[in-house]
Amino acid sequence: MPLLPHQKRYTARVFAAGAAALGLTLATACGEPPGEGTAGEGGDTAGLSDDPAFVWAVTGADRAIHEEVARLWNEENPDQQVDIFFLAPTADEQRQAMFQDLQNQAGEFDVLGLDVIWTGEFAEYGYIESLEDLRGEVEGVSLEGAVDSAQWQQELYALPYSSNGAFLYYRTDLVEEPPTTWEELYDTGTAAAEEAGISAYVGQGDQYEGFVVNFLELYWSAGGQLFDDAQERSTFLEGDAATTALDFMTRAYETGFYADGFDTMVEDDARALFQAGEAVYMRNWPYAIPLLQGEGDEESAVVDDFAVAPLPTFGGEGTTSALGGLNNAVSTLSDSKELAREFVLWAATDPEAQDVLMRNSLPPTMLSAYENTEDPDFQMLGDILAQAEARPPVPGYNSLSLAVQDHLHPAFRGQAEPQPALEAVDQAANDALEQE
Repeated sequence: MPLLPHQKRYTARVFAAGAAALGLTLATACGEPPGEGTAGEGGDTAGLSDDPAFVWAVTGADRAIHEEVARLWNEENPDQQVDIFFLAPTADEQRQAMFQDLQNQAGEFDVLGLDVIWTGEFAEYGYIESLEDLRGEVEGVSLEGAVDSAQWQQELYALPYSSNGAFLYYRTDLVEEPPTTWEELYDTGTAAAEEAGISAYVGQGDQYEGFVVNFLELYWSAGGQLFDDAQERSTFLEGDAATTALDFMTRAYETGFYADGFDTMVEDDARALFQAGEAVYMRNWPYAIPLLQGEGDEESAVVDDFAVAPLPTFGGEGTTSALGGLNNAVSTLSDSKELAREFVLWAATDPEAQDVLMRNSLPPTMLSAYENTEDPDFQMLGDILAQAEARPPVPGYNSLSLAVQDHLHPAFRGQAEPQPALEAVDQAANDALEQE
């Protein structure tokens, strides 16, 4: 199976970068911003300019990639140089550093690189500028889900920058064709696992953000939506999507469809088992492809015996993946707001800037990056991202995520009653719409 062009540079370090970009380390619960402290604590500047016109605060997990993007801007704008402040690689430290800068009125950062789930929170606090007048510049140009993640209550507060989406990995020596429905995946995985003496399915089942993502992908693929279009009320329990998703997870756990230890697995646990030839199917991010191809430090038992496909749905039409990535916003404290606006628009829509991401293993958000490639796997990733769902960027997303973990994780393992667990999540969804 050919590697995606941008994936040829993947190494094991991409897991940490991808996890940070996806917000897999949860920030502190929403409410009061983090307290007093030094805005730049835990990070450092790139030193790209002695006298920068503005500063871009972004995660240090993909340092070399962001530096290349910034250098491209500086080459094109010699009189309007940008420097980068690299925040710590974990999501909670990133959020804390930006909140401290804003709460303390320091104004050290002009452009804020935000996890896709933070838009509503930063907007509600009044920390980021509205970019609604730039909507026409990105709609139809950027991935629809990426644009959705950059808005709060139908107003645009950031512009898309980088993205990520999930693949279904499957054993080509055990499965003839990838399944298009979850029921087909269950049936074929069970049969192949029994014949081969291995597990049917591995994924992210530990009690953390990865579990939330895995549940939401089932929920969305059953037709569920967490909120109404205006993001004013929870619609989590409307229809049967929530029950369908939780019932599937419960059955998969009870019958052994999920591998032993699924309820404590994170990304690399699942990858290691699949790479060892111990599972038929795996849900994971694109970072695993080169490792399964044997390019990492560990041997791979499936080098020639795996392929990727879109995740199935309950109805068999299309696919659904949680959308990861980073958006760029303009700080309300910036002294260079117009220049910062120019930069975030350029980073979102300049083909060369977006190509830097593609060439360095970070999926871009421009549709043309996926439309212009001849590589079938990269085209598939583009199709997946075009249909991906953004985790709702509501002010209290972190609290909602914790509620999903606290209530649905024990429920799918049979340690809590399903209906009260679902009702608790519905209440948390409503609460998440209000900034505490």
